[in-house]
Amino acid sequence: MRAVVVEHYDSIDGISIREKDLPEVAAGEVRVRIGAAAVGFVDGLKVQGLYQTKDPLPFVPGTEFAGTVDSVADDVAGFKPGMPVLGMTRSGALAEYISVPSAALKHLPAQVPFEAGASFQANYLTGLYALEARALLRAGETLLVLGAAGGVGIAAVQIGKLMGARVIAAASTPEKRAFAVRHGADETVDYTEANWRDTLKTLTGGHGPDVIYDPVGGEVSLQAFRSIAWLGRHLVVGFASGTIPALAFNLPLLKGGALLGVDLAQIQKREPETHARLIAQLFDWLASGKLQPVVGKVVPFENFREAFKTMQSRSALGKMIIKFP
Repeated sequence: MRAVVVEHYDSIDGISIREKDLPEVAAGEVRVRIGAAAVGFVDGLKVQGLYQTKDPLPFVPGTEFAGTVDSVADDVAGFKPGMPVLGMTRSGALAEYISVPSAALKHLPAQVPFEAGASFQANYLTGLYALEARALLRAGETLLVLGAAGGVGIAAVQIGKLMGARVIAAASTPEKRAFAVRHGADETVDYTEANWRDTLKTLTGGHGPDVIYDPVGGEVSLQAFRSIAWLGRHLVVGFASGTIPALAFNLPLLKGGALLGVDLAQIQKREPETHARLIAQLFDWLASGKLQPVVGKVVPFENFREAFKTMQSRSALGKMIIKFP
C-alpha cells in the first residue's frame, strides 16, 4: 500500500509517499480501506516535530479518517467487510489502509460521504465539549467564535446555533466571514481592524460576548477577553496564531470572567461518561441531518502537501481533506 511516511521531522516538502506493507489485523482490530482523511493544525506540527508529544520515527501522520471495512479480527463483533466507518487514531490515517482497535471506529451513516465523515469527530467533539460541558452555553447567550472559518471554528459556529446561541463569527477576510455566515453565523467581525472591539461592542449592545471560543491565541485573544461580558467564559482551544498569550490576572477579576481549558486528547480518559454522552449526541445529530459537517478543500492523495500548506497558511475554509482513489 502507499502511505505518507515521516522518516525524519521536516517541513512538508521533505515528506514523501512511500510503499509500505499492508497492516496486519491483530486481535481486537479492524482494517479499513481509507476513502478520505483529514489534515489539521496538529498534523502540521507533528511532521515537523513541533507538537508537545512526538511520534516515534518513522511514522504515518493523520488522526481522522473515513472509509470501508476491509478485514475484521475473529474476536471483533459489530463490524463487517464493506461497512462504512469513521475513526480516530494517534497516527496512521494518511495511508491507503489502516488497522485500528474496533473501539476507535464508529459506523458512518449511509448518507454521509467519506469526506464529511473524516472532518467530523475531532472538531465537532471539541466544539460540543467546550460549549456544552465547559462553558455551559445557554440558549439566547452571545457566542463569539475566533478563527470562525477554520475547521474547529466553523464547527463551533454550527454547534452554537444548534444550542440556541446568537453567534458572532470573527475572521480576517471577507471570504472567511461570508463562509461563516453561510454556515449559521448571525453577525461577523473583522479582528484585523484596529477598532474591531468597538464593532463587537455595538453588535452586543455594550454587553460583550457571554462565551468566547478561541482556537487562535496571540494578541487577538487578549483583546477578546477585554471585551467579555460580566461572568463570561473564555474557552482556550488552541493557538493557531503560533503565540500563547499571557493574561494579566486583574482582568478576570475586573470582568468576573473565567478562562476554561479545552483539551480533546484528555476527555475520554478523564471524563468517560461525558465523552460517551457527547459522542452519542453528535452522532444522533449526524444521522438525523441536524448537523452536516463542513468539508473544506478536498485534494487528491498525491497532492497531500497542498492540504498541509493551505492549512498552515491559515487560508483554509473548513477542514482540509485528502481523498484517496
